[in-house]
Amino acid sequence: MFKTIQNAWSIPELRKKLLFTLLIIIVFRFGSVIPVPFLDVESLRGLMSAMNAEGTALGYLNMLTGGAFANATMFAMGITPYINSSIIMQLLTVAIPALERMAKEGEEGRKKITAITRYVTVALGLIQGAAYYSFLRFSGYNGESIVKYAENGFATQAFIAVTIVLTFTAGTALMMWMGEQINVKGVGNGISILLFSGIVARLPDTIQQLGIYISSANTNPSAYGKYYFFVPLFVVLFLAVIWVIVFMNDSERRIPVQYAKRVVGRKMYGGQSTHIPIKVAMSGVMPIIFASSILSIPSTIQMFVHPEAGSIGATILNAFSSSGPIYAVLYFILIIMFAYFYLTIQYNPIEMANNLRQSNGTIPGVRPGRPTADFIAKILSKITLIGSLFLAVIALLPIIFGALTGMHNLSLGGTSIIILVGVALETVKQLESQMMMRHYKGFLD
Repeated sequence: MFKTIQNAWSIPELRKKLLFTLLIIIVFRFGSVIPVPFLDVESLRGLMSAMNAEGTALGYLNMLTGGAFANATMFAMGITPYINSSIIMQLLTVAIPALERMAKEGEEGRKKITAITRYVTVALGLIQGAAYYSFLRFSGYNGESIVKYAENGFATQAFIAVTIVLTFTAGTALMMWMGEQINVKGVGNGISILLFSGIVARLPDTIQQLGIYISSANTNPSAYGKYYFFVPLFVVLFLAVIWVIVFMNDSERRIPVQYAKRVVGRKMYGGQSTHIPIKVAMSGVMPIIFASSILSIPSTIQMFVHPEAGSIGATILNAFSSSGPIYAVLYFILIIMFAYFYLTIQYNPIEMANNLRQSNGTIPGVRPGRPTADFIAKILSKITLIGSLFLAVIALLPIIFGALTGMHNLSLGGTSIIILVGVALETVKQLESQMMMRHYKGFLD
């Protein structure tokens, strides 16, 4: 990977793209420390420390934004409204015929869908920003209010509310624009790069927390001596998980395809053998994000409702604690379910079989038409099961490790590691492809 980056740096055109991407990342990190007005940063940081331990939606958001939400900064909402908007548009494109036709219109259709996605992002940003303001308004930490009001009546409160919500929304819109600029002028997928930067910004916190565990073991070896073993074990598991993710990202099932020979005029076409590559981890990190979002709903409701201790509502909500067995079991099941759900959106075996028939291609030993569609569907189902089990194990590993060792408040989870490794591999592959294009262009010239 480092050799690829070094080679890309030696090419002036790619060097400009790398520098532009780095500039956007720097701007993003500066925006992640610019505070939103009228918020008490210290109180919010203390509240978010508790939220991270409970596994709420805000704690998950804080992880994706690199701690920007806990510091009440302009990019506190991160890029999640744009991600949600993209997912919604992707689902609607499958469900609504008009959007499906628009997606098949080529470049013009994609531009229209992109414009709609931007408007939906701003709308979701306003809704999400208003929801977060509502939560912060009625929250506090150690008796201190998070939203700082002046004693000048409703007009001032309304102005403060509008300022906070619009600042959150503007930060989201700016991040969306920066991600699109990376797509056009930089290297890699812009949104993925920003997510990557936010998660990498949390690495110092993880290292600091590991240092705290080691120092506690030095202070009181009889009580905390176990951390002499658990901290190195965490580092070894972290490196092992990275290796497994890299291996699974490159793993694929190749369905062989044979094209029939055909004569057109004096020339013969076809007759070659090829394959359809199907990646084992085809759904990426999306099933984990979906499952995490759904399972964070009970703890998020608990933030607003505050049921009495010992009541039925409190018992039900506490059962969904991120460190409990029920949470782990549901997490495992939901990841597998969403992996299959994502499969139905991305792949259509009948359409794949029809495309093969139209191009005179067949799978050896399988009849064209319905048998080919059934064969492809069977292969996809098996591959999805393997990929979903891989995702579930990676996602549950930090929860199991925390339950066994008591090290719950580490910033890196399975989702973070998958995003880090996936974005790094995707960016390196894009650099390699661009260098290959330059090589071929120079050869032809």
